[in-house]
Amino acid sequence: MTQRALDSSGEQTPGPSRPTMIDAGAELDPVHPMEPPPARRPDGLSTAEVAERVARGEVNDVPVRSSRSITEIVRANVFTRFNLIIGVLWVIMLFVAPIQDSLFGFVIVANTGIGIIQEWRAKKTLDSLAVIGEAKPTVRRDGTAAEISTSEIVLGDLVELGPGDKVVVDGTVSEADSLEIDESLLTGEADPVIKRAGDPVMSGSFVVAGGGAFTATKVGREAYAAQLAEEASRFTLVHSELRSGISTILKYVTWMMVPTAIGLIISQLVVKDNNFKESVARTVGGIVPMIPEGLVLLTSVAFAIGVVRLGRKQCLVQELPAIEGLARVDVVCLDKTGTLTEGGMDVTEVRPLNGSDEAYVTQVLRTFGSSDPRPNASLQAIIDAYPAVGGDTLPGADGGALPAAGGDAHPPVGGDAESWTVTDAMPFSSARKYSGAAFTEADGTDSVWLLGAPDVLLSEGDATLTEIEQLNEQGLRVLLLARAEGSLDAPGAAAGAAPTALVVLEQRLRPDAGDTLAYFADQNVATKVISGDNAVSVGAVAGKLGLAGAENTLDARRLPTDPDEMATAMEENAVFGRVTPQQKRDMVAALQSRGHTVAMTGDGVNDVLALKDADIGVSMGSGSEATRAVAQIVLLNNSFATLPSVVAEGRRVIGNITRVATLFLTKTVYSVLLAILVVCFQVEYPFLPRHLTLLSTLTIGVPAFFLALAPNKERAQPHFVRRVMRYAIPSGVIAAAATFATYLVARHYYSGEGALEAETSAATLTLFLVSMWVLAIIARPYTWWRVGLVAAMGLGFLIVLVVPWLQDFFALKLVGAPMPWTAVGIAVAAAALLEFTWRWVGRRFGM
Repeated sequence: MTQRALDSSGEQTPGPSRPTMIDAGAELDPVHPMEPPPARRPDGLSTAEVAERVARGEVNDVPVRSSRSITEIVRANVFTRFNLIIGVLWVIMLFVAPIQDSLFGFVIVANTGIGIIQEWRAKKTLDSLAVIGEAKPTVRRDGTAAEISTSEIVLGDLVELGPGDKVVVDGTVSEADSLEIDESLLTGEADPVIKRAGDPVMSGSFVVAGGGAFTATKVGREAYAAQLAEEASRFTLVHSELRSGISTILKYVTWMMVPTAIGLIISQLVVKDNNFKESVARTVGGIVPMIPEGLVLLTSVAFAIGVVRLGRKQCLVQELPAIEGLARVDVVCLDKTGTLTEGGMDVTEVRPLNGSDEAYVTQVLRTFGSSDPRPNASLQAIIDAYPAVGGDTLPGADGGALPAAGGDAHPPVGGDAESWTVTDAMPFSSARKYSGAAFTEADGTDSVWLLGAPDVLLSEGDATLTEIEQLNEQGLRVLLLARAEGSLDAPGAAAGAAPTALVVLEQRLRPDAGDTLAYFADQNVATKVISGDNAVSVGAVAGKLGLAGAENTLDARRLPTDPDEMATAMEENAVFGRVTPQQKRDMVAALQSRGHTVAMTGDGVNDVLALKDADIGVSMGSGSEATRAVAQIVLLNNSFATLPSVVAEGRRVIGNITRVATLFLTKTVYSVLLAILVVCFQVEYPFLPRHLTLLSTLTIGVPAFFLALAPNKERAQPHFVRRVMRYAIPSGVIAAAATFATYLVARHYYSGEGALEAETSAATLTLFLVSMWVLAIIARPYTWWRVGLVAAMGLGFLIVLVVPWLQDFFALKLVGAPMPWTAVGIAVAAAALLEFTWRWVGRRFGM
């Protein structure tokens, strides 16, 4: 099993994980009642025992979904406040008016169907990606370790743990090898807890160091964090400025619509003594366009299509607003290993120090590589360079032999009587920044060795640090092998350790990282590289990739603790080394305190706290289960180059929804104002529902669908509601005033039978032309397809005006020449005023 481990510099190495979201802000009781520790079963359950437990239903069957169910999707799209209002009005119109006045109802049915289909497509994409990215914990059964699905774990299973693994069910520790578990996502306590045999472990916690195994004591819905995990891993709609802004708009629209509609009803049915059915039709015609029914639909469709597009690029969006959030980010904090560099490394050189024998150093490194059954990236590079002939026997928690990862105990290194034997081992810890091992050498001598960060193991001012600095400046990673006195677990074991050799490692740069950094620079997004490695080495790597400001490096051990001073240091520097997990969290908070929207990328357990607190957390697909648990976006292809696609998708959604929201709300504003003017002037409402259905389809519905899905690279701007209303209100006022002016002029011009139809036709012409000008403004900057879209909508209206049966169907017939040309003249004047107003608003408030 490939595990996820911290390497010697505080970075991470790849391993599988499961994309389950844990809500880090939930209040949980850290005291969890556990069952008494079971008898130790080093071989795990037998096949028969597993079958028996499955038959009893003692299976970890918590349904983990990455999206809403089909029922929830249908319910969310069908049962809305505005669908209810429109549905009632539609039923009324079916009884009192011709079918053409009921077209708005069929449009709503079609729109709702489109919304359901698009979200269903997004659900399928999310579900398939979740299956692809699901990690399989290692469970020991019949003495053999095997990977199984999380849902296949049964009560009593022996589950193995390694660095970065998430505890998927509640249990009791059966084996512990320097096992340290972080329970911060459950208890809020950031310090890892050392676990020994018999100690309880809770689902939702994760391993930060060491390894071991635990026996499952609570599975399924009984597990401590199961309900929390199930809720958090659904198709979530958390805070989104776009969604909350639209909700605010709809709330205000409802407040305006209710009194206006009541006044219109009284005006048309009581004050004016009209034909009852026609009065009802014109009343409904005044109410329906007040509802921006397509705005919510289009937002959902835009998000859903964004999920599908990103899914094709192996990007799992666990929370939809993350698409929007990343588009608003102005600072990206990157973890070096796994993001800028690939997980693997190569040993390029070993330099013995202080006259050490090279053959002896080689034997130490070979044995050291055998000491950890779950090697991290650095140790794996040493193993590849100096492979052991056999294996090693590790001490267990109870003093007996602890089998290696596969469950098989290995013979001593070398396979003969003169081989070295590992007597003790200490896994890497991000707090220590080194690992250790104790050996019995071939001649019977006992020795203790440490391998880790030179600037931690060496005293300040040591001459060797100068040599190491030169290597770091070349972008190389350097580990120090030192011989210690005393035992591994002795306090201050590193103090006085004798330097023996430098192990020089070369990291593999991601070929696409440079282009991605250049993209963020072009988009004015600041990039901060935060690493547990040496700052100079990290800066050299960043410099090779062309990161601006890579020469501005800072050792995090000299980072000020005051949040304001830390924020200043974060803004002035681009590369930070020797960063502890808690410091990563503090650095994110410091940037946020300055008003920055921060994205954090990472793939290891030392990134979890920062990922959890960042505005947007991005995890690599090969990252630990813990990082994937708290990240909103998981790059399943492990490619940092996918991030620009996510940013671009977010900008497309935000920019386009802002555009189309202006279209919808312009209609709402002019509909409300027209209704108010009709009530005040005590005249018939000029439009039937069929007229406004035609206008809405040609000037809003069809164009908005294409504009909402079009490419858009505009940088996301805050204050969505304010920006939309700055344009929608004046546009709606101008459209209403021009339309009502044409209507009043037509009422004085026409008389006799058919006068109302002629007046309506003239008013419809003005409203269409003004609405088309609003569409033409919103469609800018023009491309061939945008021009074609506007032209096609104009052609559609022209066809209605000239085709006789369409004239009859929509009750539109221009009578004479003077009044239609007057309507055009008023529309031209309104269009000029629109241009002036939009440009003034743009200069006054900015686009």
